[in-house]
Amino acid sequence: MKIGIVAPGGPIAPEVEEKLSALVAALPAAHRPEIWFHPQCVASSGHFAGDDATRAAAFLDVANDPEFGAVWFARGGYGSFRIVEAVLPALTDAARDKLYLGYSDVGALNAALYRAGIGRVAHGPMPSDINRDDGEAAVRRALAFLTDGDASARAPVAVPGAPTAAFNITILAHLIGTPALPDLSGHVLMLEEVSERMYRIDRALGQITSVPEIRRAAGIMLGRCAPIPGNDPEFGCTEEEVARYWCERAGIPYLGRADIGHDAANKVVPFGAW
Repeated sequence: MKIGIVAPGGPIAPEVEEKLSALVAALPAAHRPEIWFHPQCVASSGHFAGDDATRAAAFLDVANDPEFGAVWFARGGYGSFRIVEAVLPALTDAARDKLYLGYSDVGALNAALYRAGIGRVAHGPMPSDINRDDGEAAVRRALAFLTDGDASARAPVAVPGAPTAAFNITILAHLIGTPALPDLSGHVLMLEEVSERMYRIDRALGQITSVPEIRRAAGIMLGRCAPIPGNDPEFGCTEEEVARYWCERAGIPYLGRADIGHDAANKVVPFGAW
């Protein structure tokens, strides 16, 4: 498989390509994909890995090229939502026959692709995770999923056989009311967060669970939300207590914890029923 890496949000550190290439080169030949970093991944335009037009063009370069079997998003940050409207109408049939993998800010593109029925979308580790503590394990997990569909890379699901989806809580809240939000009726929805105060997590979950299509979900599983900055005064509830509260109030089954998060232990969650 040939995997193309693009950065729809922020740029990657220069050493990411070197580290990932060395890791891939050491894999057994039968499980060694060909990886290609789009030069745009290290571009810089203020906060972003190139301006909106540059990032959109890079995504389309890989998504519309039939030589690539997968689009692997390089990192999160912010920027994916800015290019959704530009790239969706420009995708060709080649884009429909691909895997798309990433998480965090990339949830905006994951959502839009899934809603449009383009390709096979999954929430999971990205190349930039190689710089985390134990990051090589995260990258190996993603590669095993991309190249071999390794079931052990996937997060366990509380309702076997149900379609699934996963998002960062803040990203999903920001998608509400936009054309990118897919109908998540009947899905087991896995949610995670990072570096947000408890009152922000509470507010976002209240917004998310008010959406009719999400109230028809098969249930919500809560991933890791660490680190959670302190609150003054103390908020008085944990993230799980808040998730249970909003699920009960909305009539959505709370299905326990999910093995996802902004960390090296992050597992893969395919969108839909695979």
